[in-house]
Order: sequence, then structure tokens, then C-alpha cells
Amino acid sequence: MTTTRDEAAGELHPSGDDRFALVDKHLKRVRYEQDQLIETLHVAQDVFGYLSDDVLIYVARALMLPPSMVYGVATFYQLFTFEAPGDHACTVCTGTACYVKGADDIVQSVREAHDVAAGATSEDGRLTLKTARCLGSCGLAPVVVLDGTVHGHLDAAEVLALVQQALEEEEAD
Repeated sequence: MTTTRDEAAGELHPSGDDRFALVDKHLKRVRYEQDQLIETLHVAQDVFGYLSDDVLIYVARALMLPPSMVYGVATFYQLFTFEAPGDHACTVCTGTACYVKGADDIVQSVREAHDVAAGATSEDGRLTLKTARCLGSCGLAPVVVLDGTVHGHLDAAEVLALVQQALEEEEAD
């Protein structure tokens, strides 16, 4: 097993994965305080892209919390994901305002066009389709977040075009 150097602390990190060193840096900054669990989970998800069982156990041990508590907190909040995301992520708001203005049509169109269920990643790993109860941008309804960029006032055809463009740009790279 290879080890990496945690540059902030000057210590070798036993996991061999540089990403754990970034989580460790955050943990040291917050002094391993248990009340920093949610923030630590956010940092870990930002670093790894999702929260695997190994990461949840690592956070539990670092904060000296029962793994069941860490898992319970992580599963309570919709912003945490437990599977590796696709190369591109499309989140469709299905809150009341967005629903009334066609969010279901958008979800259905993306699902059919890319053979991916809501809440899942396509078999080729290129697209993750998610829904959210409310993204807090009701004035832009229907709202779609594609690869971190918020898009509003779009219909299903426009969203399909944006998704296709993102997938084609990836192929060009």
C-alpha cells in the first residue's frame, strides 16, 4: 500500500488516498468536534463525490460517534448521496411551483431519452437523474440544475437539448 503526505500536518496518511487527507484537514480545523458532523459529511461528499460506507465509518471513528448515528444523520438529509454519481448530474425540482409548470414532463423526457430512472445513474455512468422536493427557486419554475448550474423557465425539449449538449461536450474532450 502506498501512503500520501498530508502536507498540512506533515504526516503520512495511512489510507493511501489523498482525499482522506483533505477530510483530515477539515477534521483538524474543527478540532474533531462532534457537533461538526453535518459539515464534515458535506466536506467528505465534496471530496469523494458521494458517501460510501467506508467514508461514513471513517467519519464516525474520527468524531468518536456511533456509525449508526452518522448513517442516520446522513440518510436524513436529501443532499447526501450514497452512490457514485454519473459524469453529469441533472436534478429536476418537483416542488409545487415546478410541478405545476411541467417538472414531471421534464423528468419523464430525460428518463426516456437517456434510459435512466429518477434517483439513478445511467448504465454507462454518464448521467445521474435526480429529483428534489424544492430547490427554493420557485420564481424560475420549472427549475433544473445541470452539473451545478441552475436553469429556469425551460420546457422538456430545452432540458433535453442542454443534457445532450453536456454529454456531447464530454465526448469532445
